[in-house]
Amino acid sequence: MLDLRRLRLLCEFARRGSIAATAAALGYTPSAVSQQLAALEREAGTALLDRTARSAELTDAGRRLALRAEDILNMVEAAEAELSAESGIPSGRVVVTAFPTAAVAFAPAIARSLADHSQLTFVLRQTGPGAGLAQVQSGEVDIALVDDWTGALAAQVPSTLQLIHLCRDPLVLVLPPWHPMADPDEPLDLRELRDEPWMAAPPGEPSRQAVDRLLETVPGGPTVAWEFEGLHTLLNLVARGIGIAAMPALALVGGGAPVAVRELPGLDIAREVYAVARAASVRRPSVAVTLRAIYAAAQDATPPARS
Repeated sequence: MLDLRRLRLLCEFARRGSIAATAAALGYTPSAVSQQLAALEREAGTALLDRTARSAELTDAGRRLALRAEDILNMVEAAEAELSAESGIPSGRVVVTAFPTAAVAFAPAIARSLADHSQLTFVLRQTGPGAGLAQVQSGEVDIALVDDWTGALAAQVPSTLQLIHLCRDPLVLVLPPWHPMADPDEPLDLRELRDEPWMAAPPGEPSRQAVDRLLETVPGGPTVAWEFEGLHTLLNLVARGIGIAAMPALALVGGGAPVAVRELPGLDIAREVYAVARAASVRRPSVAVTLRAIYAAAQDATPPARS
């Protein structure tokens, strides 16, 4: 009989493409992954990996089994969710991963919502860009909070995952409270801010790409003079008068820094924020109640627009 844990390893190997990447994703050593896949080959009675001294790839049989394994694991999880739904009591451990601004903005409201469920253990982790979907697929986490600046994510999510839209998070201009443009009655013209010291996240960060799009709209546009890791770091620097920045409005929730916030005139640069879970798991009471808490937290945390 084929071992379910080894089938999950095979699926992860199919997604990651190497034993080292599979081991890193699941927290195993490469030798442990290799041994478990070899054991799965013995159970299957055929070679699943074509190994060389430097690499390994799936054989035709390995690819076929990996596809079947995805279906098998989803069916097992759906069956477990149905059995769990019979009790209707949220219990057990639910692991959620989130990009940093969502983790900070949503955590207090989620914790308050779940406080009454004494049999539920809630774990919230932060993750880097692009990691959430893979972690949900691999079973590392139950729910991921992900953001999308491109508008293309919904079409890319496989049918085994369920995507729940939480909110739209616009890019806003953040200024020191004493800045002349901080006055909401003052018309905002970005051309007048060309010589200001602009700050942003490093290149490659999703929010930096949005800022670059913004600055490209300004004739003779300004350039980013300072780069700092972390939107809350930027927020505190703006509050101290070091410079100005454009950032997603969600970064202002729970930040505590005294800044002025202005909408960006005539521009629609924003990210969509989603929760994603395995479709087979959403009937489990623990996952369902956590998704409801996340959705409510997102509605409460979305800051009102200020001009």
